[in-house]
Amino acid sequence: MFTKAMTGLAACGLLLAAQTASAGHDHWGPGKHRGHRETDYARVIDVDPIVRQVRVSVPRRECWTETRYEEIEAPATVRTHGAAGSMILGGIIGAAVGNQIGSGDGRRAATVAGAIIGSAIGHDVAERRAARAQPAAYYTETRPYEVERCKVSYQEEYEERIEGYRVTYEYNGRRYTTRLPYDPGDRIRVSVDVRPEDC
Repeated sequence: MFTKAMTGLAACGLLLAAQTASAGHDHWGPGKHRGHRETDYARVIDVDPIVRQVRVSVPRRECWTETRYEEIEAPATVRTHGAAGSMILGGIIGAAVGNQIGSGDGRRAATVAGAIIGSAIGHDVAERRAARAQPAAYYTETRPYEVERCKVSYQEEYEERIEGYRVTYEYNGRRYTTRLPYDPGDRIRVSVDVRPEDC
């Protein structure tokens, strides 16, 4: 029994001495082990996203059309004679004046010409009066118009967010489960600790 214990201690001593002697000569790189630890890849069996419900406020914009009314004051003009009345009056006066000129056919022609000229003069007089007419009163007119109204309200809703992934992987016939902030895919990098059982 004592001989086996001494043999085990000697083996551990030789292993430590070999590691100490080689410590100054190793050049570490990707995939190489450092001390008793090295890396390997394990096969991913299952990936489950870890989902949490979060309450958020979502803005909602609502618009509609409203009908409003405005009052407008407009001038009301007063005219003493219409254009038709002035033309008739001018035609009568012109015909009367023309009837006093000449005799026979000449008088009839003068009467017709006087009526035409008098009507034209009456029309011009009516137009000038209309242009010079002053507002005598005002009246109020109500006109409708439409405006668009909008408002923003907030509605609380729940949405799902992924906080991480529960990963099940297999290495050397054994299965392990861990949590990662990302989906590792088909394989996951693992760290392997290699050392003698008795040390």
